[in-house]
Amino acid sequence: MDRRLLMRRMFDAAVAAAQPSVCLPPHLPPPPKGRTIVIGAGKASAAMARALEDHWKGPLEGLVVTRYGYEVPCERIEIVQAAHPVPDEAGLRATERIRALVQGLTKDDLVIALVSGGGSSLLVAPAPGLTLADKQAVNKALLASGATISEMNCVRRHLSAIKGGRLAATCHPARVLTLLISDVPGDHPADIASGPTVADASTRAEALAIVERYRIELAPAVRAWLAGEDSETLKPGDPRLAGHEVRMITSPQIALEAAAGVAREAGLTPCILGDSLEGEARDVGKVLAGITRQVALRGQPVQAPCVLLSGGETTVTIRGQGRGGRNVEFLLSLAIHLDGVPGVHAMAGDTDGVDGAEEIAGAVITPDTLARAWQLGISPRQSLDNNDGHGFFQALGDSIVTGPTLTNVNDFRAIVIDRLS
Repeated sequence: MDRRLLMRRMFDAAVAAAQPSVCLPPHLPPPPKGRTIVIGAGKASAAMARALEDHWKGPLEGLVVTRYGYEVPCERIEIVQAAHPVPDEAGLRATERIRALVQGLTKDDLVIALVSGGGSSLLVAPAPGLTLADKQAVNKALLASGATISEMNCVRRHLSAIKGGRLAATCHPARVLTLLISDVPGDHPADIASGPTVADASTRAEALAIVERYRIELAPAVRAWLAGEDSETLKPGDPRLAGHEVRMITSPQIALEAAAGVAREAGLTPCILGDSLEGEARDVGKVLAGITRQVALRGQPVQAPCVLLSGGETTVTIRGQGRGGRNVEFLLSLAIHLDGVPGVHAMAGDTDGVDGAEEIAGAVITPDTLARAWQLGISPRQSLDNNDGHGFFQALGDSIVTGPTLTNVNDFRAIVIDRLS
């Protein structure tokens, strides 16, 4: 089978396995005695809301906020669109409405929180004394710093009036069921959309340490808030979270296993290297190039023909002025360090369909990627130094565009290695 087509089939299978219509219905509880309120945020939240509506037997009302372009029509749950990855006024207004919706509930009421990746910027409520502009500035600095998603979300939780379990506290004494689609390494609930309805074990001291580690400049009001006790999030054991339930309905591992099934059907041996790979995208590309060479030349740790699959979330420290995302940065680094090893094709993409700030999911590389770039007068190394992965792969016609996938289980990477004759 054509390797480009095969890799796209694996990617599509990974995305399909994470669709809310497939993974959400088995986790729905029976209707409560009182009201059922649906709230949520994330790139998959609208599709989750539709899946819930389609399978819910009793009365239902609510509001979820999703990324622009990710709206799915619903009849009883209102869908609001807002900005990602930097929050905007639409997200701020939607969050205020969600907070109002869950106030004054009783113990007979049920709140179903639909939470997926992207919710950190979509669900925005600055802490007292802070502004949306303060949150936007910190978000932009974090995104450019090279901080991990866990580190970024630790800071976000402690600057928010809604994250770190605070939204669940507003729901008290109603019971809260949180349904999660994980897009974070390790599947930690507090890191998915910065955990608006779950307890958070991290501290404001840790948040300040992260700020110092990455030399992020903070406005005086932001630094003063982080230094104060009121910035602490809800901790495990908080009585306002008693009786709440958290269910992980799908994750990167499930998506990778679906892709592995496609590989087996095509006669390739799948090798899942991990669902939570982190680090600088270019460094991960260099490491996986070394593993790929070992497979191609030594048959270790797996024999070709095979595919190396991995997920997780890499980071990019922005140094240049190019149009880059972490997946295309990884691929460009991988291609440079493979340097045309025969029989190797690779694809990397974000399962939400957006790599970085571009409406491009990712790209593919082939054994002649570097040669084709040089023929066009494009220097691969200069493109990498300029963080211009999207510019590089668009020039070669190797970008992958999917449109909104309506889910998000983080990055998908596949390296197909054929047996050399």
